[in-house]
Amino acid sequence: MNNQELTLRQKLDDCYSEIFEKKLMDEIIKAGHFNKIKSGGLLIDIGSELTHIPLILDGIVKIIRRKKNGEEIVLHFLERGNTCAISFANCINHKKSIFKGVVETNMEAIFLPVDHIDEWLSKYKSWRHFIIDSYHFRLIEMVDSIDGLAFMKMHQRLLKYLTNKVKISKDAELKITHQEIANDLNTSRVVITRLLKQLHDENKIYSTRNKIRVLEFFE
Repeated sequence: MNNQELTLRQKLDDCYSEIFEKKLMDEIIKAGHFNKIKSGGLLIDIGSELTHIPLILDGIVKIIRRKKNGEEIVLHFLERGNTCAISFANCINHKKSIFKGVVETNMEAIFLPVDHIDEWLSKYKSWRHFIIDSYHFRLIEMVDSIDGLAFMKMHQRLLKYLTNKVKISKDAELKITHQEIANDLNTSRVVITRLLKQLHDENKIYSTRNKIRVLEFFE
């Protein structure tokens, strides 16, 4: 095993050893290739033909849906230990992606070719459970996003968004602009600025220039 494979083995063990059995881990090392994508880069783009799925080792990825009029809205985030269940479905069915994945913080991942991941569904119980669990979790997140759009007022959506960002980044202080938040929530910067001030006055957040500290989590 060369140095690159040893490094990959260590990263994979650190993140997935409690999920996958050793034989599957061995196959992942042989079949997959390691790649890094810097913050702001694309993991998936709308219309892309997908031949691999990622096992995320580090970093955060924002999954975005684009409307017909070009407007975009954030659906959920992927983080360390996740895969993109949407990519898996598209790979298996040879369909183009209808979502975009933008890297929020520098990402490291192992990319697995579709012919192997399909084979592993019947070969490895842990892989089958991992994929099913990924679908289940993403479905819950999608329903949660729909509920937010349908039933929540914008200030509730904003606090929920900030809460989720904190939980994923594991840092109560977020470095983010009002325009970035507005883009993610598909609204205007003026609206976000007004609502952030409201949440600040209610002591639910502490907001300064391009920094937000969440004081009260959305439940």
